[in-house]
Amino acid sequence: QVQLVESGGGSVQAGGSLRLTCEGSGSFHSTWCMGWFRQAPGREREGVATIDFGGTSTYYADSVKGRFTISQDNAKYILYLQMNTLKPEDTSMYYCATLTWCRVVDGIILPTDFAYWAQGTQVTVS
Repeated sequence: QVQLVESGGGSVQAGGSLRLTCEGSGSFHSTWCMGWFRQAPGREREGVATIDFGGTSTYYADSVKGRFTISQDNAKYILYLQMNTLKPEDTSMYYCATLTWCRVVDGIILPTDFAYWAQGTQVTVS
């Protein structure tokens, strides 16, 4: 069983920065993948970034490439999302997730059928 708790959301002006944190507890497998997703009202969930458990491979959605950075501290099971140069279109509820593998189809980050999800944290950019 895995539990994920997020923190770090908030409101910021366009061009600003925020860092999201996701702290995990429980039993993790070294083959798993960690990821960030977001969902705005009336829109479908969007994969933002993923990182393999070893931290050697990352993948970003085109919409955030060059602005967001995903990283992790495996020793403490902590996942981060550093968000810079935020835009109003980044406004969304952000969720971290533990996936069974880093799934990317046609350049789109997708969740796996089995995944653990955090409760979500709101990011508002004005």
